[in-house]
Amino acid sequence: MNIEYHLDQGLIETTVNGFRAFVKFRIADGALDIRSTVVPKEIGGRGIAAALVKEAYDYALKQQLKCTAACSYAAVWLERHPEYHGTRSADYKEGACAI
Repeated sequence: MNIEYHLDQGLIETTVNGFRAFVKFRIADGALDIRSTVVPKEIGGRGIAAALVKEAYDYALKQQLKCTAACSYAAVWLERHPEYHGTRSADYKEGACAI
C-alpha cells in the first residue's frame, strides 16, 4: 500500500483499487489529534484504517508529539495500542469523528 503524506494539509492518504482512504489530523498544543478516519466501504475490512492511523501516530512520536484522538476509530486504536500512550482529545464524541 502506497501511503502519501500531505502534512501541510493535516492529511495522510492512500488509494486502493481507485478508492481514496485517509486520516485527517490537527497538530496543536504539542499533540497530533486524529480528527477523522475515512475508508470507503468498497475497500473496508483490509486493515487500511489501522495502517493510516499507525502512520499518523508513528509520525507524531517521531516529532515528539502526544497522540490524541477526536475520531472514535482512532480512540479505539489507541486503546488497543497502549505503547503509544494516547488519549482521547477534548473534542472526542462517542461514535463520531470531529471532521
